[in-house]
Amino acid sequence: MVRATVRLDDGKQGLGYSAEALGAKWFDKNLALSDDDNHHQLRKALELAADTYLASEYATPFEIFADNYDSHVAACARLDLNPLIASYGQSLLDRAILDAVCRLTGISFYAAMQENLAGLRNHEIIPELDGFELGALFQKSIPADRIDVRHTIGLTDPITASDLADDDRVNDGLPETLEEVVAFYGNRYFKIKVGGDEAADLERLTKIASVLDRGDAAYSATLDGNEQYPDAASIAAFYRKMKETPALDRLVSSILYVEQPINRKEAFSKSVGQLASLVPVIIDESDGELSAFKQARDLGYSGVSSKACKGIYKSMLNHARCRLWNEAGAACFMSAEDLTCEPGISIQQDLALVNLLGLTHVERNAHHFIDGFGGRPDREARAFLNAHPDLYHKQDGKVRIRLENGVFSIASLGCAGFASAALPDLEAAEPMPRSQWSGTP
Repeated sequence: MVRATVRLDDGKQGLGYSAEALGAKWFDKNLALSDDDNHHQLRKALELAADTYLASEYATPFEIFADNYDSHVAACARLDLNPLIASYGQSLLDRAILDAVCRLTGISFYAAMQENLAGLRNHEIIPELDGFELGALFQKSIPADRIDVRHTIGLTDPITASDLADDDRVNDGLPETLEEVVAFYGNRYFKIKVGGDEAADLERLTKIASVLDRGDAAYSATLDGNEQYPDAASIAAFYRKMKETPALDRLVSSILYVEQPINRKEAFSKSVGQLASLVPVIIDESDGELSAFKQARDLGYSGVSSKACKGIYKSMLNHARCRLWNEAGAACFMSAEDLTCEPGISIQQDLALVNLLGLTHVERNAHHFIDGFGGRPDREARAFLNAHPDLYHKQDGKVRIRLENGVFSIASLGCAGFASAALPDLEAAEPMPRSQWSGTP
């Protein structure tokens, strides 16, 4: 959790907040590093960003990000911290700063972006957008009051009751298998991970399809290659095999795009044309540097994910790229991904961001793996319930995310501030320990 003190040019001063999990094995998947190493990497990126931002001259919220972007990425690189990790540090600060500005001016995140209170403008870090009117990017945006939740089906997630022994059940009254999730939450969007083993993947996908195909209602799916394929030819061959499997007819016809099939270290060295001729392909883990989407597009990718942990301004600039390129005849798009945004400010700011971008469904599974507010104080959970009764409800005595008919209701995110009328309980939190990261061991 970050708390930032912001002073406006008229002398008015106030606080802003943001929050994000310290996630291991995603920002850096080097198996030689422990989870603690990964956490210290993220802490170091946050410390470096804080030092840089506190030394900045007066600027708009966007300028603070843009003016410091190159130097921050370089400072992180000197400590073997990749651009994804670097973005984590800036993003938490950018959200807290914008939250403070919104609170000080008494307007919502959506209104702030419509009025360009963040100060979006053309900048040297995004030369391909020269001539595009960034300041008017969200002038006509109309936020929705609901968003579909795309349930992720992990490689080891149980599909049916037969996949889960009684001794392995959590027994908390919530669904634990895919068939239970569908019956309980009513999801209509799904994200399916594949592992690169053709026979095992086809068997598992057939089992998943047998569950999703039970109802007459339409559903949509995305396929996450999870960096498991050496090149586009391999995943294209697998996708053709899927299309040739009769039991997968309906599932294949529902697939919207394939996400990050090639390892991030190789993704920008090879075209994905063979796969892109069959289905749209997006980058996720490869979206490190701000230039990544442009590089990816040149190799046949047509989409990129939005994740608040990768940077709110990165998402906004990629949204502008899509508009610019599509005006010239392309078919580029953004998706909303992030498996475990936790309840409270973290999930609310991410949901507001993807809503601002006009995205209509989002990967979201924290409610499936984290019980309510995950051990945060009950008074904090109650505060968020009272402030956002459309997004939360009390269930079995605990405040939990409200997911009905596969949808989150999010109208209350249009409150003053960056999508939250409640605040984290910092009295119940401890100061984050200093990072022990000094470079790859």
